[in-house]
Amino acid sequence: MPPRAWPLLAFRRRWFAQEYDWKELDGVRLPDAPQVREVHDLVAAEGPLSASQIHDRFVSEGRSVRRKRGTWWDWSTEKRVVEHLFFTGEVVSAGRNSQFERLYDLPERVLPPSALVEVPEAEAKRILLELGARAQGIGDARSIKDYYRLKGPVADRALAELVEEGVLLPARVAGGTEKWYLHRDAARPRRAAGQALLAPFDPLVWERTRLERLFGMRYRIGIYTPAAQRTDGYYVLPFLEDSQLTARVDLKADRAAGVLRVQSAHAEPTLTDSTPARLAHELRTMARWLGLDGVAVEDKGTLSPALRAAAAVS
Repeated sequence: MPPRAWPLLAFRRRWFAQEYDWKELDGVRLPDAPQVREVHDLVAAEGPLSASQIHDRFVSEGRSVRRKRGTWWDWSTEKRVVEHLFFTGEVVSAGRNSQFERLYDLPERVLPPSALVEVPEAEAKRILLELGARAQGIGDARSIKDYYRLKGPVADRALAELVEEGVLLPARVAGGTEKWYLHRDAARPRRAAGQALLAPFDPLVWERTRLERLFGMRYRIGIYTPAAQRTDGYYVLPFLEDSQLTARVDLKADRAAGVLRVQSAHAEPTLTDSTPARLAHELRTMARWLGLDGVAVEDKGTLSPALRAAAAVS
């Protein structure tokens, strides 16, 4: 998130501080637990710190216990507390360490002074709506509001104002009668050229209903779905080829073998004759970026044979 967006979300941090139903910690509401001030004081004195570093400090001082590692969400007390501080804005993310753990520090040590000035809620939601519309280019009211998870009458009024002022222009998507809006600064080329593997949270695929309506692709990343229910794999990325989504691949960085492993490759109805070669090029680019030696395509998915052949061509 860019620093300029942080003050725009003050209303949400305030909601987490005042209205969110935090679970109890040692018999009291989490915001009222003494550990909240203790963790905050430790971050203030020694940050940036990860939750595991905070936990280790409390263990060493006899104020916590070492826990066996469980699921992703099997959080220690210190992790629960520091996430509460993060959600309410008392600490922010100062980056991540080599284990991809978030590092927590005080806002004034991470953010520029301009980001520490709160913006009134109505104005903030209006700016956030425009940022969401700008990121998507075109969207319906639902997808524009959902970009920053905005709801309620304040967001509805702000959206109506943007339409009235011509910031959002009424648009139509073929095959439907619903209302769509085009940001006035959106590029409108005659054709789109280029190719890219799309991250699961890219603006193009962020709102899944919008994605399916515009591109005909029903996309799920897979990491939040039980293994038996996954249709395409664990970490699935769509492939954008010019103005169409022509394939999807399930990728894994196999560092032991030194390869980017394509665990499955599926063709979309919009597949072109050039898709295997163009996709193989992007996979080789990603492998280099990850510090891997090459690409290995497994025998799963309708596109796998053609992609394997294309990937073998250097």
